[in-house]
Amino acid sequence: MCVCVCVAGVVSGLKNIVARENVWALYKGNGAQMVRIFPYASTQFTSFEMYKKFLNNNWGHNKFLSKTTSAVAGSMAGVTAVFLTYPLDTIRARLAFQVSGEHVYTGIVNAAVTIFQTEGGMRALYRGFTATVCGMIPYAGLSFYCFEQMKYLCMLWFPHYTCKPCQKNTGGLVLTVPAKLFCGGLAGAVAQSFSYPFDVTRRRMQLAWMNEETRKFGMGMVDTLKLIYRENGIVRGLYRGMSINYMRAIPMVAVSFSTYELTKQLLGLDTGLSIKAG
Repeated sequence: MCVCVCVAGVVSGLKNIVARENVWALYKGNGAQMVRIFPYASTQFTSFEMYKKFLNNNWGHNKFLSKTTSAVAGSMAGVTAVFLTYPLDTIRARLAFQVSGEHVYTGIVNAAVTIFQTEGGMRALYRGFTATVCGMIPYAGLSFYCFEQMKYLCMLWFPHYTCKPCQKNTGGLVLTVPAKLFCGGLAGAVAQSFSYPFDVTRRRMQLAWMNEETRKFGMGMVDTLKLIYRENGIVRGLYRGMSINYMRAIPMVAVSFSTYELTKQLLGLDTGLSIKAG
């Protein structure tokens, strides 16, 4: 029943956007998102491998710390990637928030220059960054940790259903594409569930200076969190839009991790466990 209500709400929202503007309104800010996603994804996955190698070299002898390597390396990689690309995320949010006929910005460059000149320089482009980091630490950490653990469990307990032989891999097995998608999607769902309130806070802060009504959300992360909670509570405030975010985030994270694993496989890098096929 809840799923039906959520789907109905999403469909209704999409119809309203198209009716009020046009079908292209559904893709507002997508240009900035595409410009952002290339350096973001490449930085995140590359730095994850670097951080993981560094931590394994330093924590490998410690039984407890070695189990947290994926989570810590994932969190560090997420923070690194978001630090380098955050201004583009702010610009994307501003462009997506615009209503047809009431445009404040004409494009990515215009938005960046306008925000920089009128709202306080680089500080304005990084508004909401603290909330993003607070959300990114559990989000990226849980994403990588859950994916690695799910991959481990699939290879250990269900190799005949989720794996295929691969001689390039030192473990002799790699996950099939459907198994990669499943592990990635589940990891994304778990991570989003814990970090979503910070995502809501970040978005409110990024849009705070768009008009007078939203300016009250530009006072800081803690104050913004408190204000959202006071006005709308937990479900309708801090977790508002969670259903459509699942629909967006789960396939996105599933494809991201699958592509990451396939790329490692094509490059001949180790993607499995020390479990021989057969």
